[in-house]
Amino acid sequence: MRCGVMTMNKGSDIPLRVTADHHLAEEWELVLLAQGLSPSVRRSSDGFVLSVPEENAERALAGLLAYESENAAKLEEGSEPVDAPSLLVASAIAGLVILVFFSVTVIWMPNEPWFERGSADADRILYGEVWRAVTALTLHADVVHAVSNAVAAAVFLGAISTVLGAGLGGALVLLAGAGGNLANAYFHGSPHVSIGASTSVFGAVGLLGALGMARRRRRAFSRRRAWLPVAAALALLAMLGTEGQRVDVWAHLFGLLVGGVLGILVAFVAPRAPGLPIQWVCGSGAIAVLIYCWTIALR
Repeated sequence: MRCGVMTMNKGSDIPLRVTADHHLAEEWELVLLAQGLSPSVRRSSDGFVLSVPEENAERALAGLLAYESENAAKLEEGSEPVDAPSLLVASAIAGLVILVFFSVTVIWMPNEPWFERGSADADRILYGEVWRAVTALTLHADVVHAVSNAVAAAVFLGAISTVLGAGLGGALVLLAGAGGNLANAYFHGSPHVSIGASTSVFGAVGLLGALGMARRRRRAFSRRRAWLPVAAALALLAMLGTEGQRVDVWAHLFGLLVGGVLGILVAFVAPRAPGLPIQWVCGSGAIAVLIYCWTIALR
């Protein structure tokens, strides 16, 4: 069996994936139809090609990654998916945190030294101000930057929450973003400054891809498809994480890689979503870390 991820082409519909397995292509199509999208499957010389309208590409890939990670977990452990309210809460919190921080730092209190004290300044991070790796995730230069990251964070943290739960998922996404910023600072050195939640967004993409891969590889019958979620994550990085003059491609890549490592670890340490008490501890801990880092930055 052969399957893969297609590159992005111009046009109203773009190809997302191709596979030699007609049943697998139909499965992808049904998953996207259930999400209210308009996918199509056609046969080509390469196999069966799944396509969606260009404006739905991000949502479609996120949905497929979430489905594959969740399905692999259920096959292995028989765990139930996280309930819909948890997914909605996680999505809402992710988007609102970004928009609220943008409103405070740019609109309501623009004269405060938010960007001076909180940006991921590589020189200062290397000097010991490691909290910047966290605070930079909440800063955005303009409304387009903030809204696009808020939407993406809501989509992908919601997807992560269906697999790991809102608390653990949120904590891991924050950790992946901070880890990506730290790696980016050490890679670039001085001078390099970055801001934005997109490092965490691609950390979530890496988490989803790695969870799907690791859990599939632990079952012999699914190993031929084990790398499919990783390929989808890399395709998403190529489509969304490399365009634009001010895009920090390396930050996106490091976020993806750190998220991938965390995803592999979690797949073996926590094969099913933890219970509510642990979710609360993880979620509260993530919020506490965020508040603590900003407290240090502004003191």
